Amino acid sequence: MLSTSEHAHVTVGGMTFDVIISGPTDGDAVILLHGFPESAATWEPVTERLTAAGFRTYAPSQRGYSPGARPEGVDSYKMDHLVADVIGLIDALDLDTVHLVGHDWGASVAWVVAARYPDRIKSLTAASVPHLAAFGRALREDKDQQQRSSYMALLRIEGKAEQVLLEENARRLRAMFGDAVSQRLIDEHVAVLTEPGALTGALNWYRAMSSDLDQTPPVTVPTTYLWSTEDIAMGRAGAEMCGEYVDAPYEFIVLENTTHWIPEQRPEELANAILGRIGATSD
Repeated sequence: MLSTSEHAHVTVGGMTFDVIISGPTDGDAVILLHGFPESAATWEPVTERLTAAGFRTYAPSQRGYSPGARPEGVDSYKMDHLVADVIGLIDALDLDTVHLVGHDWGASVAWVVAARYPDRIKSLTAASVPHLAAFGRALREDKDQQQRSSYMALLRIEGKAEQVLLEENARRLRAMFGDAVSQRLIDEHVAVLTEPGALTGALNWYRAMSSDLDQTPPVTVPTTYLWSTEDIAMGRAGAEMCGEYVDAPYEFIVLENTTHWIPEQRPEELANAILGRIGATSD
């Protein structure tokens, strides 16, 4: 069927999400969930490879990032809401089951979606963030992960975090990407987060975090997890424990000499991992 690409507006629970839809209209569905401080544009290099292989991709700007989905208040960004957004999008797009992919915060949400709704998820590919039970254990037990996660304290301070990240033309926000992400994509990410209310919405994901997330059940769908050796936010301990929380075919891929920004820095390897997982699931 004809391959298309469009920017759609999808209504879920009274909110409107911007979704980049690409690929053949009859292709199997792949949902791509971005992280922080990124935008749906993070998936452009990966999408090119997935659609060329015949898949239909859906990359939503998530709660806080879409102009029509920026509710006020920290409680509006609890995990239950983020998960409901994904299932609501799948329903609104009239999709029965999908392959789910997530990076960073998008991976966190994807783990919970897959754990709670295995009947809707054909396969899971998660990049950077491991299963939340593994991450929670690492935070409790591993000093290295505790140090790596110390940056979250600033992001949880309402008002101050916004000021620090946006001052001087969002210098610190831009600096998070280092030289691993192209200037064009950085500009796109920053353009989204400098819209009114967007950065507060994105930071509310951190502020709404709760300690019970490490009680997330094991995932029972075929899963691939990718971790990069130069990731300053995610240490090896949680990455290596991840497989203990997958009761299904599982692959752990380590990307050497790669930073946290896997979708932008290593799109071919990530796309190959997604396609490999989908192929193995379909066998």
